[in-house]
Amino acid sequence: MTRLLVVLLAVLSLTVAACGSSGKDNAKATTTTTSATSAAPPATTTQQTPAAGACKPVKAQTAVKRASKKPTTTLSASKTYVVTLKTSCGDIQITLDTKGNPKTASSFASLVQSGFYDGLGVVRVVPGFVLQAGDPNGDGSGGPSYSVVEPPGNNAAYRKGVVAMAKTGAEAPGTSGSQFFIVTGADAGLPPDYAIAGKVTKGQDVADTIGAIPPQGGQDGPPTEPVIIEKATLSES
Repeated sequence: MTRLLVVLLAVLSLTVAACGSSGKDNAKATTTTTSATSAAPPATTTQQTPAAGACKPVKAQTAVKRASKKPTTTLSASKTYVVTLKTSCGDIQITLDTKGNPKTASSFASLVQSGFYDGLGVVRVVPGFVLQAGDPNGDGSGGPSYSVVEPPGNNAAYRKGVVAMAKTGAEAPGTSGSQFFIVTGADAGLPPDYAIAGKVTKGQDVADTIGAIPPQGGQDGPPTEPVIIEKATLSES
């Protein structure tokens, strides 16, 4: 079952007007709280296509097997943990939110340390909204052999640079596997249903470049130019 970011169409419309424009994961708009295969968020007309040569040419990801174990330890809240995603378009650094969302941050870090994300591709882009990655199946239907649940709270905001975990509409708020999304719009306008792993603190321009690649579906789908996470690493300080 494909993971969908379930978005109320009315909320999304307000966001577009104001801004101008998860194992298993994805992001579609719907008028109900169940997933829909139509009514994808409209692409912004101000989003620019990345310049030729901005990303290295790579082959699209194919389905791969990934072993994973649910983490049994939690990252220290007194330290800073940074995940670096070395992608075919450049590096993206994500500072994990160990204080506000320790279970989600620890799970994300564990997957990085196990090499789970190495070689996985971006499975979905919606220009002016989000990019999504982290699926070993390569089609939005896969994930690790476990999930964690950590509701983000009613004040959770999914603004530009926020890294959160995708989930199916049937899963409880805050459920996460391996698939994650990075917000590339000013504000995704999502309800507080998606566990937050952290925030991009360096390389947002790279995320924006990836998020601007035209999707195969016209407005929503896999990028027409494949993007791969070549290596994901974790550092602490």
